[in-house]
Order: sequence, then structure tokens, then C-alpha cells
Amino acid sequence: MPARMIRLLLVDDHAVMRAGLANLLASAGDFQVVAQADDGRAAVRLWKEHRPDVCLLDLTMHGIDGVETLKLLREGDPRARVLMLTSSDSADDVARALAAGANGYVTKNVGHKELFAAIRDVYAGGSPVSRDKIVDANPRPSAANGLTPREVEVLGLLREGFTNADIARLLGITTHTVKVHVAGIITKLGVSDRTQAVARAFDLGLLAAKPPATAAKAQR
Repeated sequence: MPARMIRLLLVDDHAVMRAGLANLLASAGDFQVVAQADDGRAAVRLWKEHRPDVCLLDLTMHGIDGVETLKLLREGDPRARVLMLTSSDSADDVARALAAGANGYVTKNVGHKELFAAIRDVYAGGSPVSRDKIVDANPRPSAANGLTPREVEVLGLLREGFTNADIARLLGITTHTVKVHVAGIITKLGVSDRTQAVARAFDLGLLAAKPPATAAKAQR
């Protein structure tokens, strides 16, 4: 037995899906499903009752959807760790979920090893996203390739090699918010990491000449 079991809440309105997922997770050896919910309201109630380590949350459900459920979970417990596990591979859905506070986003067609790794990553404080399986089904025409002004700003700081903590300090936001922006940038640019994001941004002409004195600002 592992020294510490990772306690899970499963939220999905398909009973067969939940049952299959629970059986799969049991095979890993370090997961314990402590509760299951078939809608968002039940998920919020069961989270308060069981205080699991990680919630696996579907995006599309009857009643309130996964994003609204996520917001309610966050309101009740800002430290809640939530991994979206859904069939949607739309970049818009990914961005919407991450903006609402999801710690990670994986699609239901991932292999079991990738799913197990994503759960453990979220439990450890990471932000896994199935980037190779996410596509933008509804691209939005924009000179910035769909990036928000804040994402472009973060992208410029990534180009200069700043860490998430540096960027958070420079922009006056939290490190978690920086992670959300970085995940959005990576998804929208269709790359797998921050280094590729910078290279892709140069190819698309999204990054101008290096602004002066930014490095000095980071030292303040």
C-alpha cells in the first residue's frame, strides 16, 4: 500500500462512465474514490462532506455544467484541486475551464497512464493539459492568434526567460493566474511547452522587439 492514498471525487452524469472510471482508478493502487456525483450540486455537497484531494469533473452535464460547478467548488474551497476529464477537445472549452480555475484538463480518450499521471500531477500542484489532443474547433480571427492582451503580455515576458513567479510579481497577479495564462497561450498556439510558444509567436509576428528595462524591473 502507498504511504498516502490520493482521495478522489468523481463527477459525471453517466453512471457507466463513473463505474468504469472507478474500477480503472482502483487498479492504480494509490487512488481511493471516496464519492461520486452525477450533477454539479451534488458535487459541491459531496466535496464539503468528504474534502477529497482531487475532483475529476466532466464538462458537459445535466443541470449546471462543469465550469459552473467548478466556480461553485472554488467559492466554497479556493484550495480545491480540480482536473477536468471530458470528451470535449475544443480549445475554447480548455481556456474557459482554466480561466474558471481548473488545475488541469484532459480528454476522456487519454490512455490510463496519462490519466494517472495527470491526477498525480494535480495532486502535487501541477497543471496538466492534454495539449496534443486539444484542437481549436472554432478559431477566432485575431492579429494575436486569439490571445488576450494579458496573454500577449505574459508571452513577452516568457520570451525574456522570466519564471512564473517573476511574471506574477511584475504583473501583480498570482502564480496560479500566470499558470492559467501560460496554459492558454500554449493551447491557442498549438504547441507543447513555453519554449515552443515563444518560437511560434516569433513565426507569427506576435512578438515585437525586446522592450527596454524589463529585466531591470524584475530585479526590483
